[in-house]
Amino acid sequence: MSINLSGLRFRKSLLSVSVISLSLTACLPQEKQDAKVTINKNPYPSTYKALAHQDTLFTNATVLTGTGERLNDTDVLVRDGKVSKVGQDLNEQGVTVIDLQGKWLTPGIIDVHSHLGVYPSPKVESHSDGNEMTAPNTSEVWAEHSIWPQDPGFQTARAGGITSLQILPGSANLFGGRGVTLRNVPSHTMQGMKFADAPYGLKMACGENPKRVYGSRKVLPSTRMGNVAGYRSAWLAATEYKRAWEKYEKDYAAGKNPQAPKRDLELDTLMGVLEGEILIHNHCYKAEEMAVMIDLSKEFNYHAGTFHHGVEAYKIADLLAENGNCAAMWPDWWGFKMEAYDMVEENVAIVDAVKNSCAVVHSDSAITIQRLNQEAAKVMYRANENGFDLKEEDAIKWITYNAAKSLGINDSVGSIAQGKQADIVVWSSNPFSVYAHAEQVYIDGAKVFDKFDDKYQAQSDFLLGQTKAGK
Repeated sequence: MSINLSGLRFRKSLLSVSVISLSLTACLPQEKQDAKVTINKNPYPSTYKALAHQDTLFTNATVLTGTGERLNDTDVLVRDGKVSKVGQDLNEQGVTVIDLQGKWLTPGIIDVHSHLGVYPSPKVESHSDGNEMTAPNTSEVWAEHSIWPQDPGFQTARAGGITSLQILPGSANLFGGRGVTLRNVPSHTMQGMKFADAPYGLKMACGENPKRVYGSRKVLPSTRMGNVAGYRSAWLAATEYKRAWEKYEKDYAAGKNPQAPKRDLELDTLMGVLEGEILIHNHCYKAEEMAVMIDLSKEFNYHAGTFHHGVEAYKIADLLAENGNCAAMWPDWWGFKMEAYDMVEENVAIVDAVKNSCAVVHSDSAITIQRLNQEAAKVMYRANENGFDLKEEDAIKWITYNAAKSLGINDSVGSIAQGKQADIVVWSSNPFSVYAHAEQVYIDGAKVFDKFDDKYQAQSDFLLGQTKAGK
């Protein structure tokens, strides 16, 4: 066999050149990186500033802490806008002392489901900005961009003890958009009311609403299985979007010069849920649908959050507690459509009875938000008629601490405890009596409402100069 030595030498020469070339390439300086692309997750930051306040000692009150305790003849000291001390016979200098003998003191009331500002009063079409009914998935819209701060409903809610509230988009769509949590203070701008550092909420909706709205247009979904297909498609897209951004971040950190994924406002919001920064608030009445939504959250690795209008929550109270889901419920709204039919008036109490549960009473109404204390009272009295043993210190949780937990703000508000922001309501008597009034309301220790002092009964600019009916 003859060997072509000249050919071998030529190939070895080529190999040698290739190795040298690779070596030189490895020594070349890396490609210059473009400026890093980042997503501004807070482009409309809160500008809220606490109103002028004074250090105050409330004495001799019946205090419901919001965490299951009732403290009789108790004093609460507020300094620098926060609860400083809770105890008996406190003696402090340089503070305003308010004797609350015979009166009750609770944390500020929180409504997790409101449309004030996006469906304001007067109820006219030109103000109706709460439901972007143009596609099954409108995760790109933010309720805060529809809010009219001059809605007189904010003041009437304040007179009912509401100190914080979440404004949600409506429930026509599978994904209705982002909700926002507000401090209930007079302001000319939404940002002046925005609760600093409160997580955004994503409004989702189960059942009849989305399938009716889009089925009538011959657009998916027209059935409940169509609803779930729509959710799954959206979460698949969000998962890929999140993966693309993570790859971009990793490659950029490694010194490469990757091209950033194209921004998508809809997927930005869904990615925020997958990253645990945005909380789900899901309009969902029926037990089996809530269970499916919990399964869906496990498929795509996010938390299913709070179920609103959970008329059938009592059927799956164990499942909700096991998965850490809050359920926001009405005391006696039911039967107005088929998916709201199978209600019991002990619904809230049954959910609340399970260990590690999170039962919430919500309004979804510009009227009942003014009387959430009485909405909670309905549950307590009706449940006790049927064998429960609920007390005021239990019922107050549903509209204070548990509501704050649902919104992700329970570290700062929702209870009367040392270090908490001083959101306080002074009630004329037992707040679960129909005769009780919120006499004074404080946010961050600043008085924002006083039933007996016009200076603390703010009116919106919209109402100034309006002629009262009959005059």
